[in-house]
Amino acid sequence: MQEIITPSPPYAGLDAYFRRHQVTRLLLVCGSSMQQLPLYRYFSELENRCGIRVTPFSAFHPNPEWHSVQLGAALCTAHGCNGITAVGGGSAIDVAKCIWLEAGKPSTPLLAIPTTAGSGSEATSFAVVYKDGVKQSRSGCLPSGVLLDPELLRTLPEYQRKATLLDALCHGIESRWSVHATGESRGYAVQAIRQVLEHAQAYLANRDTGNAGMLHAANLAGRAINLARTTAAHAMSYQLTAHCGIAHGHAAGLCLAAVFDELVDRSHQPEAPPALSAALEDIADAMGCPDPPSASEAFRSFLAWLQLPVPAVGPDVTPEALAATVNPERLANTPVTLDETTLCRLYRSILSQISH
Repeated sequence: MQEIITPSPPYAGLDAYFRRHQVTRLLLVCGSSMQQLPLYRYFSELENRCGIRVTPFSAFHPNPEWHSVQLGAALCTAHGCNGITAVGGGSAIDVAKCIWLEAGKPSTPLLAIPTTAGSGSEATSFAVVYKDGVKQSRSGCLPSGVLLDPELLRTLPEYQRKATLLDALCHGIESRWSVHATGESRGYAVQAIRQVLEHAQAYLANRDTGNAGMLHAANLAGRAINLARTTAAHAMSYQLTAHCGIAHGHAAGLCLAAVFDELVDRSHQPEAPPALSAALEDIADAMGCPDPPSASEAFRSFLAWLQLPVPAVGPDVTPEALAATVNPERLANTPVTLDETTLCRLYRSILSQISH
């Protein structure tokens, strides 16, 4: 069971967590912006105050490479670290998870402290890392503890707020219609969808209530995808991120809009699985819409309301090229079959809309 640590000043819950797990040497996986966060002082003073030696590790980038994991694991071993903590977005947390798999032990506490409200990586047991440019998924690495501190979201840039918000919303929607949805994941998904939409305005305005609400919503969405996994929209989004230079959540939102329309249309066909209609009805209800077509339209309206920047689409970015490299495993989680011809059609629709 994952421990949720409260952020009450001056982070007394963190002290208690480290004492409980008898941490004496800590590997701190964090981005370059760590010095701007309220937590920087806490970790800077940890050795003098609690006798816990902190070894920072920041040699990684977004979409982290396996080489970074190897460097971090070697550092963890060389310094005899018996605890690992990640402070950052999905990349920092994924790197820490992979380092834990490589250099940690089952008893080594892995703590995640997200500084964005979107990826939900702090609540999932899998991580993404790239090896020779190919995306790899690692499993079995659920953090033992998580600190949800809305203060850490105060410095998020506007575009990152919008993109991470979309990532959390897509996680909630996709996990609900995933073929692997369970009773538990459905509950998390519906709550996440409602809370993302409820707190969107306050979150984008950088209000305390919005930051706290969105952080909790992203965590719920992370719990949902941990059980049900993501589907076609996420499978398709990675190609847009790679070729159009947009944030992951932005790409996921664009792809989900197309997939949402497709699923609503296919749900009326005789061969559609009964679970699809039930899932779409739940999503519509969570979005405050009377029916699935209205929910699909509302999602597109939400995208328009966010006023996201128009991606740069080069001449070599074609529907055929994008469709040819979509991960078939993620596609298999989708409640209807999306063959390459369908993917090309969906990508063509997406590209036509963002090119004008």
